[in-house]
Amino acid sequence: MAPGAAPSCSPLLARGAAELIGTALLVAVVVGSGIQATELTTDVGVQLLANSTATVFGLGILILLLGPVSGAHFNPVVTLAEWWTTRRGGSGVTLREVAVYLPAQVVGAVAGAILADAMFGEPLVKWSTHDRSAGHLLLGEVVATAGLILLIFGLARVGRLQYAPVAVASYIGAAYWFTSSTSFANPAVTIGRTFTDTFAGIAPGSLVGFIGMQLVGGAVGLALVALVFPSGREPAE
Repeated sequence: MAPGAAPSCSPLLARGAAELIGTALLVAVVVGSGIQATELTTDVGVQLLANSTATVFGLGILILLLGPVSGAHFNPVVTLAEWWTTRRGGSGVTLREVAVYLPAQVVGAVAGAILADAMFGEPLVKWSTHDRSAGHLLLGEVVATAGLILLIFGLARVGRLQYAPVAVASYIGAAYWFTSSTSFANPAVTIGRTFTDTFAGIAPGSLVGFIGMQLVGGAVGLALVALVFPSGREPAE
């Protein structure tokens, strides 16, 4: 995840493919590990531990592998936030790249959920019945997404994006536990998870609320970046 980094020399097709594949594999990890966990134990705490642990390792590896190609956004909020911060000049994604990245992320997320279901013999497409519309869960999504944006763009401001694979994966793993929503923090992943009626699923009726709060969280995160890192330079020791 490299907001404001120098543009990749990879063709736009390769960057779009990286976003599609990366998001697909991320959702496959999230959904697949959730299915595996529920098959191995009935303890919900252990299920969440297994799900979050697999996500931490999977996400870290995907950012490390695909970051040099596309920036490893895998998340429309990250892509839109980068475009917003660089729209008046400077390096970062262009509107043309946004138009490629966002559909790739959504298609990848849906494909990843279907792939996970296929690997575990579940119906390939079965709408989730896991309602997540409660207000405290929506607040959790604002917090989770704002923290993610603050982390990514804060690292960019202080020139420490080399730590993004570990830092972002660690944050998401922690946010599984400290947010009430278990930290979806990603509109594409949220859409993908409606396609599976398993541990990681979310009912389609909860989709609008979650995505809306993720966008709010993204805006809050950018505001916090501007407040904490106003100069865009590494703070003095």
